[in-house]
Amino acid sequence: MKKLLLIPLLFLMFSCYNVERNCKDFRTGKFSFEYEVDGVKKTTVFERNDSIEIETFEGKTDTATIRWVNDCEYILKKLHPKNSAEEKAIGMKILTTSGNSYTFEFGIVGTDQKQKGTVTKISE
Repeated sequence: MKKLLLIPLLFLMFSCYNVERNCKDFRTGKFSFEYEVDGVKKTTVFERNDSIEIETFEGKTDTATIRWVNDCEYILKKLHPKNSAEEKAIGMKILTTSGNSYTFEFGIVGTDQKQKGTVTKISE
């Protein structure tokens, strides 16, 4: 009898957890991405429209094309790569959204190594 009561309880616990993914809200706009390198806080600001992303980091600007795979995934490819590493496409996947930010994972297309980060939308 106890086992019969446990099954519906477990079902309720897991069915109540819904991950918010309003990816379309983050398709365009101006964004900020903060991260730490060797204990130093770094910030990248980028602006994205449907097909182009312009990124500024430490006074340098880069432009990449965007190819949307679906509402929550896209591929970035630098327009003017400076070396062979920059020629590789980066896969981006929005995992969750919350208010004006989203959590994502990214990595070089074709590799299993992924990193995660959080982006904040600054403006439309």
